[in-house]
Amino acid sequence: MKSEEEINLCIEQLKKGNVIVYPTDTIWGLGCDAINTEAIRKIYDIKKRPDAKAMIVLIHEIGQLHDYVVNVPEIAWDLVDFAERPLTVIYPKGKNVSPDLLGEDGSIAIRLVRNDFCNALLKKFRKPIVSTSANISGNPSPMNFAGIDEAVLKQADFVVDVKNGENMTSNPSTIVKLGLDGEIKFIRK
Repeated sequence: MKSEEEINLCIEQLKKGNVIVYPTDTIWGLGCDAINTEAIRKIYDIKKRPDAKAMIVLIHEIGQLHDYVVNVPEIAWDLVDFAERPLTVIYPKGKNVSPDLLGEDGSIAIRLVRNDFCNALLKKFRKPIVSTSANISGNPSPMNFAGIDEAVLKQADFVVDVKNGENMTSNPSTIVKLGLDGEIKFIRK
């Protein structure tokens, strides 16, 4: 199946409030519409994950930060622009997404994706998408499709055709937390 057809199938599922398993710019992920709280709750249930642990939001264009972050610290533009590998940035205060995606302090984790499949999906969907590893909480993140727990695959509403990411063997993104004053704290390197 062609990527474009697969993207259209993903969008149909996302619009229905469903959960997808898809190849991201890092590892295989569980995703849904970042504005749909009910779909986000379903991901928490699939992962058996505590509610207090927020998930990442994917965007396809750096200018979208203004749509989902109250005040973007100046250092963020250079950090995101010059990142050589996938970088998730935790910003001080999020907006315009489900409250379930915000940390207890109101922060939001966002990653600008740079791979073709995710970029095309995000552009066509026109909304941010949730990204979290396609695993049961506490288990290792799947480094390839074969590593995804069967229980996760059965509970998701749609699984992207494996050919779109079967050779993907990447690692989770680097995560940094930014303060409004430009302070940078590495969470995961």
